[in-house]
Amino acid sequence: QVQLVESGGGLVQPGGSLGLSCAASGSIFSIRDISWHRQVPGKERELVAAITSGGSTNYADSVKGRFTISRDNVKNTVYLQMSSLKPEDTAVYYCNAHIGVIDRDRTVRYLERWGQGTLVTVSS
Repeated sequence: QVQLVESGGGLVQPGGSLGLSCAASGSIFSIRDISWHRQVPGKERELVAAITSGGSTNYADSVKGRFTISRDNVKNTVYLQMSSLKPEDTAVYYCNAHIGVIDRDRTVRYLERWGQGTLVTVSS
């Protein structure tokens, strides 16, 4: 089984910085795109940032210039560095990845996985 485990959430003051990590574990062959999403109660989950296996990145307009997504392909880990945080960044943050595993017939099958979520609260 493969899974994603997030860490790094917490309480931070407006204007502060916080870093999130998401580590994939299990019998992993490869990982395609990895992304961070966030959700507040009563609203749909929204894409925050994404990074391809080649390192190309994409950000929501609301976080451009403030958030940075990166990945370590050796550690199977993706990071989200958040700075200049605003109260409206308060949400549960989830990572998502398409993880390749070797199937019984020796082909690669990609499984979509979500992390358990980590709460980020921006408040004074």
